Amino acid sequence: MVEVIGVRFREVGKIYYFSPGKDVLVVGTRVIVETARGLECGTVVISNREVGEENLVQPLKAVRRVASAEDLQLLSENREKEIEAFRICKNKIKEHGLEMKLISSEYTFDRTKVMFYFTADGRVDFRELVKDLAAIFKVRIELRQVGVRDETKIVGGMGSCGRPLCCHSYLSDFVPVSIKMAKEQNLSLNPQKISGVCGRLMCCLKNEAQTYEYLNSTLPKEGDFVETKDGCSGVVMGVNVLRQKVRLLVKKSNDEKEILEYSVDDIVSVTKKKKGIFPQKPPEKVVENTVENTRAKRKNFSNKFQNKKVSR
Repeated sequence: MVEVIGVRFREVGKIYYFSPGKDVLVVGTRVIVETARGLECGTVVISNREVGEENLVQPLKAVRRVASAEDLQLLSENREKEIEAFRICKNKIKEHGLEMKLISSEYTFDRTKVMFYFTADGRVDFRELVKDLAAIFKVRIELRQVGVRDETKIVGGMGSCGRPLCCHSYLSDFVPVSIKMAKEQNLSLNPQKISGVCGRLMCCLKNEAQTYEYLNSTLPKEGDFVETKDGCSGVVMGVNVLRQKVRLLVKKSNDEKEILEYSVDDIVSVTKKKKGIFPQKPPEKVVENTVENTRAKRKNFSNKFQNKKVSR
């Protein structure tokens, strides 16, 4: 076991582990750490704790120091410089006529690199743009193309529920979401209703996916033939997943049908049915009469047509 702390560099960014050394750092402490991009200022979101070595990415880097007042002042100045860098880069994109949408700009803590995030439909040749930006800022320039989900996470916004977007408010990583989750939750499969601002399936479909998966596993499917404790039997016409209720189409003795609602605990047995509500075969006599009637109608029609032809 190794003692580590969790540090986050963005408000809702990924959490990275660092070695605290001999210091005990509480949540909310600003620290200076060394990353692949150079020195960065982050916020402690997980205090000192022990983690197995198999859960760590080696080599584990140590915290340089706790951020001082000068460090926080430098961080504030970087945020102001990022606004100016964003404006300059956006103007240069227009000058070069590039089909790309600038999302944000970011300075590293030590101001050795400026990163610009953008979206585009395809590949963009921005070599001339990088040369112009390097001549203006006199530092290393890096342009990163991101997808629509990353764009929404960076920019933020309001969801159809009226709350801030999940990816921008609390989700550190994107979770895999599938159309199967919407089906299990009995949601409308209309893309406009289950898609988020980014145009992809809403991340919140994952929140209750496990609960619905378990509840659906305890219920029969529509079309199944079930028997209840009170001796009633019928075909499942619908289910209420959250209430764990089943609606049965019951056939009475006088050939009348009635829909009754039962709890899943009242079901004794379930027989899987693929087609039809009542899959029993019709009597042979009914089938014969149906065929004979059809033939008789065809013969009568043929006779009438021939009689009209003769009269003409």
